[in-house]
Amino acid sequence: MSQRTERRGIHVDQSDLLCKKGCGYYGNAAWQGLCSKCWREEYQRVRQKQIQDDWALAEKLQREEEAAYASSHGAQTQPHSQSAAPPQPHPGHASLGPFSKFEEKKTNEKTRKVTTVKKFFSPSSRTAPKKETPEGKTPSPSISRHASFDTDQVSKDFVDFLKNLQKPGREIHKQCRAFIMNMSSKKDLSADELTECVQDFYQGMADRLMSHFKGSSDSVEQVMDQVEKYIMTRLYKSVFCPETTDDEKKDLATQTRIRALHWVTIQMLCVSMDEEIPEVSENVVKAITDIIEMDSKRVPRDKLGCITRCSKHIFSAIRITKNEPASADDFLPALIYIVLKANPPRLQSNIQYITRFCNPSRLMTGEDGYYFTNLCCAAAFIEKLDAQSLNLSPEEFERYMSGQASPRFNSSEGDWPQTGPAPGVPATNPVLAQLNHNLELLSGLSSRQETLMEAAQSLQAELKSWPEGVQREVNDIREKYPLEILPRTVSAIDANMDNDNLPPPLTPQVFAG
Repeated sequence: MSQRTERRGIHVDQSDLLCKKGCGYYGNAAWQGLCSKCWREEYQRVRQKQIQDDWALAEKLQREEEAAYASSHGAQTQPHSQSAAPPQPHPGHASLGPFSKFEEKKTNEKTRKVTTVKKFFSPSSRTAPKKETPEGKTPSPSISRHASFDTDQVSKDFVDFLKNLQKPGREIHKQCRAFIMNMSSKKDLSADELTECVQDFYQGMADRLMSHFKGSSDSVEQVMDQVEKYIMTRLYKSVFCPETTDDEKKDLATQTRIRALHWVTIQMLCVSMDEEIPEVSENVVKAITDIIEMDSKRVPRDKLGCITRCSKHIFSAIRITKNEPASADDFLPALIYIVLKANPPRLQSNIQYITRFCNPSRLMTGEDGYYFTNLCCAAAFIEKLDAQSLNLSPEEFERYMSGQASPRFNSSEGDWPQTGPAPGVPATNPVLAQLNHNLELLSGLSSRQETLMEAAQSLQAELKSWPEGVQREVNDIREKYPLEILPRTVSAIDANMDNDNLPPPLTPQVFAG
């Protein structure tokens, strides 16, 4: 199996799933192969360097402007004009204003921290007076939102959960609400800035919880799961597939690509799953259902849960087919096959949403992180899938992509390599095989329907002729045995009749008392 997988070009070393900096955590294609921790450090380093470069450029431009102004002012200023009249500002002096503002802006940008948790937990944030919402801006969700039932239920569950924490729970709820209101007012932030705000809040909240629970990581993770669920449910509509990104365009491109690859068979991907086995077919259907259901979830952790359940169904299908535990080399081709069959809605948007707003610890380690990393690899493989990946010639690949040919018909001509799938795997595409089977059933149903119609017409004719036959039989019997009605004589009650056969009348007897 591993030899065929390598020959097909689908094999991915497990080391390729890890962070490129060698920290041991799982990497992500959206982070250029880095884990969330290393990516944030790299992002902060690049951003700080950009700020320093802009700062140096601003200082250089200002020095040049000051030098040009000084030379121009010294050449044009006369001594008598200075004593006769107050100095007039030179037109070039006005140009210092923009550079001063530019310098001030860079200074503020350099010293500003992007939405840290300290700002939310500071006393000033708790005691600051509320500002009225300016006209034309969307009011805060706590005032004018029309929340769905799910959002209300999540808010209620979050409050009930925090009641067990008593005073820390009230403080957590207050800071989460403040963060949501702050994020709701920031409509023009880019996706990276939104991600940084949310991740900074996660990090600050986790640090405070770690000090409160005195290093109990399980308790911290439990609270952070509830915080993530509450925050992302409230912010879902504004942060999922934001307008500042091209996520929607990528979704359409991925769906179009998957539809164009509908002809890819399970044998081309060397998937060790026999869908003729009922248990395997059931697991495949469940895996497809789970990966499609991912789009209906709002919380990143719930979306990850759908990916994890899908992956476990795939492992179960492979284990049942091979009668042995599945390996990582078996899993990735099977996951690619499931994605091709399911064509999940908004796949790229969901991947980006999980990448940006999920608790980073879930993506760096554990089974959730492993399965999510494999899903990212599967999506990248589908985008780059070519003739060489499927061991096809470029001409065959183009014919299949254009719909001029189908692998099912070419397999009998010997064009397809005879290395063969795993034992027990059908030789044709299961979808096409099921289609042919359904056509055969329809043909059989058609013939049975014709037979049934003939029998129904025959029965109808018999029902029409039956009353006529019964009528003829009745007429024949009446002719053969005509009915004779004799006259009836009526006699009086006391008329003389033959009473010989009657018993004698009763004779009264007297008893002596």
